[in-house]
Amino acid sequence: MANLAQLVSEIEGTAPGPGTAAFFDLDRTLIAGFSAQDVLLERALAGDFAMHSLFEAVGSALEYGTGRIEFVEFVNRAARDLAGRPEADNLAFGQKVFDKRVAQRIYPEARALVEAHRRRGHTLAVVSSATPYQAEPVARDLGIEHVMCTRLEVENGICTGRVAEACFGPGKAAAAKRLASERDIDLARSFFYSDGFEDLPLMEAVGKPRPLNPDVRLAVEARRRGWPATRFKSRGTPSFRELARMGMALGAALPAAGFSLVDYALNGSAREARNLFNALWGELATAAVDLKVEVEGEAHVWSHRPAVFVFNHQSALDAVVMIKLLRRDFTGVGKKEIASMPVVGQAASLMGIIFVDRANSAKAIAALKPAVDALKSGTSIVIAPEGTRSPTNHLGKFKKGAFHLAIQGGVPMVPVVIRNATDWMPKGALIARRGTVHVKVLTPIDTSDWAVASVDEHVADVRGRFLAELGQA
Repeated sequence: MANLAQLVSEIEGTAPGPGTAAFFDLDRTLIAGFSAQDVLLERALAGDFAMHSLFEAVGSALEYGTGRIEFVEFVNRAARDLAGRPEADNLAFGQKVFDKRVAQRIYPEARALVEAHRRRGHTLAVVSSATPYQAEPVARDLGIEHVMCTRLEVENGICTGRVAEACFGPGKAAAAKRLASERDIDLARSFFYSDGFEDLPLMEAVGKPRPLNPDVRLAVEARRRGWPATRFKSRGTPSFRELARMGMALGAALPAAGFSLVDYALNGSAREARNLFNALWGELATAAVDLKVEVEGEAHVWSHRPAVFVFNHQSALDAVVMIKLLRRDFTGVGKKEIASMPVVGQAASLMGIIFVDRANSAKAIAALKPAVDALKSGTSIVIAPEGTRSPTNHLGKFKKGAFHLAIQGGVPMVPVVIRNATDWMPKGALIARRGTVHVKVLTPIDTSDWAVASVDEHVADVRGRFLAELGQA
C-alpha cells in the first residue's frame, strides 16, 4: 500500500508539462461513495419521482449493483426517465446536488493529488461512467478542465432519453486515448486513479495505474501486478474514536464555562471571564479533535487591536479556529437564528455574540450598533463577510456589514485566510476529523480613509486579497 505522501512524492518526481496526464475516476476516487445515490435521493425528496418510477430506479440500481444487468442497460433506463427535460434543468439540478450533498464528500487526499499534478503542469481529466450532471460540478470545483463521461442525447436543448455515448470499461480507455491523441499526451508517462476493476482497460493503457480505494477484484489485481494501491479514510462513516473526539470537543465547553463562572464570581469581570472561556475552550476543543492550527502572520493578530477580523467561512470548525487564534478581547457577529438554538444560543449569548437579522438589511445595520460600541470600548469583532458557509473551498460573495463596522468603529480590518477547514469538517458534516488547518493572517488594512460612498471598492479590494491567497484570483 502507498500513502498519500508517497503518491505526491512520485508526482513531484515526474516530468512537468501537459504531455503527462492525470486521469481520475469519480465515485470512490475523487469523492466518497456514489454520486448516483445522491441524485436519486434528491429527486425523491423533491417529489420528482412518481412512486412507480422511484421503485424502478431503485430496482435498476440494485440489479446493476448485483451484476444482473450491464452498465449500458442501467444507464439507458436512467436516460429514458429524463426524456423531455431541458438540458439546462438537468445541469442546474446536478449543481444543486453537488452543493447540497456531494461537495462535502470530496476526499481532501484526492484534492491534494489534483493539486500536485497541477503544480507539475500536467493535463487533468475526469473519466467517469457518470453523467455530466454528476461529474462536471466536481471537476469545476477541483479545477479539472477535461471531463469524459456518459453523455445523453440532447436535441434543441431537450434530453431525448437516449444515450449518446457510454463511458464505461473499454469506453473510458477509448476516451482517454482520444484526448491523448488530440493533446499530444504520452500515456506511458500518465496516471490513472480509480477504484473499480471494470476500469482495467484504462489501467493497462497508462504507464502509472494507481488504484484508489480499490474494490475487491481490483485490489487482488493490483497485488498481482505490483500496482501501489491507496485507501483514503478522511470521508465515509466516522470511527468510534472520531465520534468520541467530537463529543469531547463539544463537552469541553462545560469545564471552560465552569472555570469562567468561578473567575467571574471571584473578580466580577465579565470580559475577563469570557477571555478565560475562549482561551480554555479553544485549546481543549482542538486538542480533543486532534486539530492543529498552523498560522502564518500571527503577529498581525496582536499588532492592531481593536480591529474587525474578517475570515472566509468554510466549516463549523472556523469558530474554533478563530477562537484559538484570537484568544481574548473579541466577540462575534452571528445570524439571529443561532440565538434560538438550544444550548448553542445560550452559550453564544453568554459569550457576547451580537445577533443580526440577515433577511432585513435595515435591521441588520441597526443591530450593528452594539458591535460599534464594542469596538470603541476596545473589543475586536470577528465576522465572516460571506455570511454563510461555502460548500467548497471557493470564496463566496462578500456582504458589506464588516466594512461598515470598520468605518463606523474607526478601526483597522484584518483579513484571516483559512485555507482548508473543509478538509476536516465540510459544510453539512457533523463530525470533525483530525488534521491540520492552515491559516494566514494578512497585513492589517488601514481604514481611516474609507467612506460609505466607496464601500464597494473596499469590499472588492479585500475580497481580491482572499482570492489571491486562496489561488482563486
